[in-house]
Amino acid sequence: MSGPPVNRRAIAAWCGYDWAISAFNTVIGTFVFSVYVAKGVATDEVSGTAAWGQAMSFAGLALLLLSPALGAVADRAGPRKPWLAAMTGICVAATLSLWWVRPDPADLWFALVMAGIATVAFELAGVFYNAMLAEVAPPSMLGRVSGWGWGVGYFGGLACLVTALFAFIGDNSPIAAWLGTDNQEPVRATAVLAAAWCAVFAVPLFIWVPEPAFERRPLGQAMREGLAMLADTLRRARAQKYLLRFLIDSACYRDCINTITADGGLYAAGTFGMTFEEIIVFAIFLNILAGVGAVGFSWIDDRRGARFTIVLSLIGLSVCGVALLLVDSKLWFWVFALGLGVFFGPAQAAGRSLMLKLSPPGQEAEMFGLYGFAGRAVGFFGPAAFGLATAAFASQRAGLATVLVFFAVGIALMLSVKEPKARLG
Repeated sequence: MSGPPVNRRAIAAWCGYDWAISAFNTVIGTFVFSVYVAKGVATDEVSGTAAWGQAMSFAGLALLLLSPALGAVADRAGPRKPWLAAMTGICVAATLSLWWVRPDPADLWFALVMAGIATVAFELAGVFYNAMLAEVAPPSMLGRVSGWGWGVGYFGGLACLVTALFAFIGDNSPIAAWLGTDNQEPVRATAVLAAAWCAVFAVPLFIWVPEPAFERRPLGQAMREGLAMLADTLRRARAQKYLLRFLIDSACYRDCINTITADGGLYAAGTFGMTFEEIIVFAIFLNILAGVGAVGFSWIDDRRGARFTIVLSLIGLSVCGVALLLVDSKLWFWVFALGLGVFFGPAQAAGRSLMLKLSPPGQEAEMFGLYGFAGRAVGFFGPAAFGLATAAFASQRAGLATVLVFFAVGIALMLSVKEPKARLG
């Protein structure tokens, strides 16, 4: 007996949202605007970097408080599109406002507040977006659709970054010729690019992704019922041992991946003497391979299961990480560091599909809110361990070794998680 027909247009539109929203993380959060704020807006790079880090820490604290609660409330309120639209709109508006951040220390607080708001909205949008996977993907395609979305997201963020680097802030760029460069207009314009990218490419999801007939409740009632449901879930957490183990384990290995992506450039520069230009090229190739890996491993997810895919990815990450501890050649660094990229995407995409399988129907947004909460709650362990070990042994290799310990813990915990054959009832 065949299942319901596959809505290919809805799947493409859902994946397209990942293409859209990833522009914010790549251009604003990682490569362009955060660097501009630290180097061009603050009085000096050290204080600017510290201020940006503190702003992101406050954003993370806000997400700790908001993501589980809003997810639970959204599950009770009805359709998820209005919540996703609201978070996307806030992210786009706050990102667009960064155009007005001049290279002047007087604008630093405005930059930090707007970037913090945009970051919170970006992360909360992910809660509702991930929860919609249940409406888009047939049960037999959860792994593939999640992997396609993750891969498309890598490619979308990369495409926006390349556009920003070459059309906006590169030598002889048309935007620089048009706007001038007296007040860093080309760099500031990348915020407009990222906002427009998110807004335009997000539209198909709202048009073509259907939503089931949710029971609509007034917001006040939804808040009361949603928070009560969240409290009940937390009380029963021990009884849902596989869900609890997975939340802990996924937080652990996602923290490792985030640590590598955040500190990988420092390791490349400090241990292997890579220049800034080489690091940018390396980041581009890393994103390409991460996208390819997410798409390629998605079939393994559906055939062998999400848990198998995650364990396989973590083993691959561990092998490449150990190799990076041992090699001294820049060539071999490129080989094994890019090997890491192949396994980044599958671990994260399979984590999303397994989270959905472990989520009781009707509580998807709540569960993905807890998923985000768990990641944020332990998000400081990896960077802290990396920094402390590097300082204690005066070696970045020692810092990388701590990440490998967390990967080993992740593999052990994942082997204790039982993947359901079907969605929980």
